[in-house]
Amino acid sequence: MNGMVPPAHFPFMPPFSHDGQMQHTLSQPISSVGTGLHTGARISLRLSPAAENTGIVFHRTDCAMPPVTARYDTVVDTQLSTVLGHGPQGARIATVEHLMAALAGCGIDNVLVEVDGPEIPVFDGSAAEFVFLLECAGRRRQEARRPQIHVTRPVRVEEGDAFAELTPATQPGLGIDISIDFPAAAIGQQRYATQVDSHLFREQLSRARTFVLQPEIEHLHAIGLARGGSLDNAVVVNGESVLNPAGLRHPDEFVRHKVLDAIGDLYLAGGLIEGHFRGHKSGHTLNNRLLRKLFADKANWHAAPASTPTGQPCTQAA
Repeated sequence: MNGMVPPAHFPFMPPFSHDGQMQHTLSQPISSVGTGLHTGARISLRLSPAAENTGIVFHRTDCAMPPVTARYDTVVDTQLSTVLGHGPQGARIATVEHLMAALAGCGIDNVLVEVDGPEIPVFDGSAAEFVFLLECAGRRRQEARRPQIHVTRPVRVEEGDAFAELTPATQPGLGIDISIDFPAAAIGQQRYATQVDSHLFREQLSRARTFVLQPEIEHLHAIGLARGGSLDNAVVVNGESVLNPAGLRHPDEFVRHKVLDAIGDLYLAGGLIEGHFRGHKSGHTLNNRLLRKLFADKANWHAAPASTPTGQPCTQAA
């Protein structure tokens, strides 16, 4: 698929036959074009099947940057997005978190992601259009088991009154409990807690968009960020008002997007986390610091065979 994403009435087929213990890749390559949120550049995106145990690999086709595997230890920046690279001074691929969330939510373990620019297209500011692309490409079962990381003892990072922590799972899968607190009255205090599964991700989280406070936009432009931002790809808030003409997709869309971001950031563990994530006023920086602290001590985690997942996977196209 090149250019625009097909219309929403594309005829989806029944759900995948689900084997949550095995790795999956795409059935076929798929492409699209969008705008970079921070650069404002027109960027082509191509997602292609990859072999077992490849993981999620990003590759820039517009420069000599070597491919980079999406892992917590290849994150080189977390200012307003999660950025991958081979070091602080090298070429980068930014804004990977929404695509990573979609890959996690749709159960894709191995894929090659190619872009001809420095960031992933933002599309509408959520993960919904990435989910749609993955559905159109379809999903193919592979013969290797999915890597899983079981949290064995609490791990916590803090910054002021903000924190992020992982604790051992009380039920199979990843539990998430996030709260936010913004001075803008349109956002205020919100909380969202759930046990994540693919059906919930698609129906309740994937459409939640990134957001920004209007007073911050001028500052972001001054430091070279958010050049491609608009009311088409972000929720803009000014005090008590949401400036987007169509309003919100969910009354608590803001905290749902934070949950979406956390799912994408946690998928940089290199596999599925079995544990419970709790965050207050957390973001990409604390999420990445948390993974680094988790893996800094082998006593914090262990690898184990996958457990039976809950919910239904994302649907596929014929």
